Amino acid sequence: MPLLVLALLACSKDPEDTSLTPADTDTDTDADSDADADADSDTDTDTYTFASRFTDGSSVAYDGQSMRMLLINDMIAWLDGVTTRIDSGLYPPAGQIAGELLFYFEFDSASGGAVPHAYTCDPAAEQTVYDDVASDKDLVGKIAGNDASTMHVDWSTAMVGWDDPAVTSPESLVRLWIDQIDAAAVARANGDIPLGPDGAPLPAVYLTESGQDLSQLLEKFLLGAIAFSQGTDDYLDDDLDGTGILSSNAAPTDGSAYTGLEHAWDEAFGYWGGARDYGAWSDDTVSDVGYADTYDPNGAIDLLSEVCWGASVNAAKRDRDAVVATTLREDVWGAFLDGRAYIASIDGELDAAQQDVLRGYRDTIVRGWEEALAATAVHYVNDTLRDMSAFGTEDYAFADHAKHWSELKGFALSLQFSPHSPLSDADFLRLHDLIGQAPILETASAADVDAAKADLLEARALLATAYGFDPANLGDDDGNGGW
Repeated sequence: MPLLVLALLACSKDPEDTSLTPADTDTDTDADSDADADADSDTDTDTYTFASRFTDGSSVAYDGQSMRMLLINDMIAWLDGVTTRIDSGLYPPAGQIAGELLFYFEFDSASGGAVPHAYTCDPAAEQTVYDDVASDKDLVGKIAGNDASTMHVDWSTAMVGWDDPAVTSPESLVRLWIDQIDAAAVARANGDIPLGPDGAPLPAVYLTESGQDLSQLLEKFLLGAIAFSQGTDDYLDDDLDGTGILSSNAAPTDGSAYTGLEHAWDEAFGYWGGARDYGAWSDDTVSDVGYADTYDPNGAIDLLSEVCWGASVNAAKRDRDAVVATTLREDVWGAFLDGRAYIASIDGELDAAQQDVLRGYRDTIVRGWEEALAATAVHYVNDTLRDMSAFGTEDYAFADHAKHWSELKGFALSLQFSPHSPLSDADFLRLHDLIGQAPILETASAADVDAAKADLLEARALLATAYGFDPANLGDDDGNGGW
């Protein structure tokens, strides 16, 4: 990692919007020690707490998943500071900014394990450097297509939704965006700053003239192509014997405190992103703060158990803002907790009837998880519609418009990664035809703006039909009301 990066790592990031994360076919096994574990506790139905059947202490461990959620958070936090550094006199050569972002994507504990992480909270985090969270974990190895043993499609050929000949897989899309940011950083340092539709210089290297916010696209896509993909298409899937929820429950895995089935379920929970006592938190705490020293109060925030990441935050925000009440986070949390308790109650392999019970919990989780993403896409359709309604007024802000459209696109791209999606392949392609590859800008003709608004309303209706959303939660034709 460049020395300059090490010197400037003191950044913060608000968890979502989250703005902000295989049974044991997982090549790095994620067989991590659970340092915060409830060592002497029995199963507690109010918290994600389960004692080992084989040894003293907890059977819960998902450190690798928390580490990857942290790496996504920190990559975006780092990117947020790049423009200020350049405007303050940094002249990066080609490849430097890309290398700094790849530090997170291709994370190497040998060179980065002792680097302080960038997550800030009050009280401070219990873990101070990356190796305190987990070691030997990266993002690139877990993006859809690269951990392919249990994937329902070949993501090297099946990736859709972003039209660029350079994009052949989820990994190639991430690298494309990183390269675009790097090129924009070099150009900005040389005084070549593109202008927005208002004629003003673009305020950040991750904004494009066409209205794409590459920071938001990166964050939301990584949460989908890693956390959602791994959670639904690996750890909770049942299409391959010995993996996911078909993993063994008879004996500990490689001398660990858990069975393969327990571990698969826990790792999916880690990617959902809820704190261990998530059910006791208010929607506001999950949505606006994202952490609380309540699971094992010790005057510090444990990044492995007391932080909410990714979709667990999206679900709370949509429940909080719904006009007709929704219970997305309650449903997913309850199914994770009850499903894990059910696994713990079975001393041995599950029979066919027990597998069907577990599938019921799984189905609730993956449906609620995806609905949280789809409802958040609806939310950003509405934000984008409101931005367009402000064209030509002092209320319009190009950067906000780019941000909102890009969050919509990033969440919508994520919907392809679940093998259990209610959204058909044809409807997914139609959805992205309607959203497009960039937002319509205020320089467009009135007819084109009206057509783009109609497309967004059709996209919103398509999502509502696929996921059964109440019409009251969709908002009106101008994006007001609803989510």
